[in-house]
Amino acid sequence: MAGVYNETIPVRKGEELNLEVLESFLRKNIDHLPDAPLELLQFSAGHSNLTYQIKIGDWEAVLRRPPLGPVAPKAHDMEREFNIISAIHPFFDAAPKPILFSNDESIVGSPFFLMERKHGVLLDTAFPSHIQPTKELGRRLSEIMVDQLVNLHSIDFKQTELVKMSKPEGFMERQVHGWISRFQKSKTDEIEEAELVMKWLAEHIPLRDEATIIHYDYKFNNAMFNEELTKMVGLFDWEMTTVGDPLADLGVAMSYWVQGDDPKLLKVMFGEPLITVMDGFMTRDEFIEAYAKKSKRDVDNMQFYMLFAYFKLAVIAQQIYYRYKKGQTRDERFAKFGQLVKSLIVYINEKLNS
Repeated sequence: MAGVYNETIPVRKGEELNLEVLESFLRKNIDHLPDAPLELLQFSAGHSNLTYQIKIGDWEAVLRRPPLGPVAPKAHDMEREFNIISAIHPFFDAAPKPILFSNDESIVGSPFFLMERKHGVLLDTAFPSHIQPTKELGRRLSEIMVDQLVNLHSIDFKQTELVKMSKPEGFMERQVHGWISRFQKSKTDEIEEAELVMKWLAEHIPLRDEATIIHYDYKFNNAMFNEELTKMVGLFDWEMTTVGDPLADLGVAMSYWVQGDDPKLLKVMFGEPLITVMDGFMTRDEFIEAYAKKSKRDVDNMQFYMLFAYFKLAVIAQQIYYRYKKGQTRDERFAKFGQLVKSLIVYINEKLNS
């Protein structure tokens, strides 16, 4: 749920990998590796998959594997994510170049894949200390985010391998009922408003048949920019990517895009407010309007897509909280996710009645 491709830390306790086994595997499967020891660090952010930086001399890559413990069915599918970036990279160079996938669980304890290590500036809740934010910079970064989303949605998915991996027909119907089912299966507490929200979503599914490649987790801290902040050089976390309604992708992007006049719940959902609250950044309405103008899509029904996106966030948080409550993860960051879920459901219900 968070960008994880910039700050590295020593590997967290309990999430270590066997360096000897991993290095042996790499040397058998990747040609011309330097004669140097394997170095391993972990990317510090993220609430889901475990992501590591691996280096051997001047060679480096990113390793992704599922979280520890049982995971939801079909979630954290490493082979699927590897195949997705393999399909998209030739058409969208911000997607990392894939290196290899392995389902040999004896290497790191689960299936995993390697991809290129991109370098650049990752933006989340603040700018790096050497960058002075301005209104002009906020506007330019907003425009880059709009442009790249439009660019992604303009790729002809029928020219990619995604045509074999997706089923765009009935996408929103499956999405709404699928996320409702996930919520019900991971429920830990009774939330009175949840039934009202799920009923409304099920009764208001848009009847649209347009389908494009959608990232489905599109936000600043999944993107990387060049040092001049004039170009997106990386877009990560393709786990949820599929072919479906582009407005669902826009809705998800906007559920993360907080603005200065938002209630505190939205601004601090997963920590400090994101940079989009700063002067110069587009509001959600401005972003949606810019997207509509550049993509030439009708966005009149964005309320549904926005509320569904907030519900998806609530479900993702609920699944993580379920794992925490069951002792499947001991990460104390997740202890407050139960309250977050309830607050999001209440917020959606309020929006339905406003």
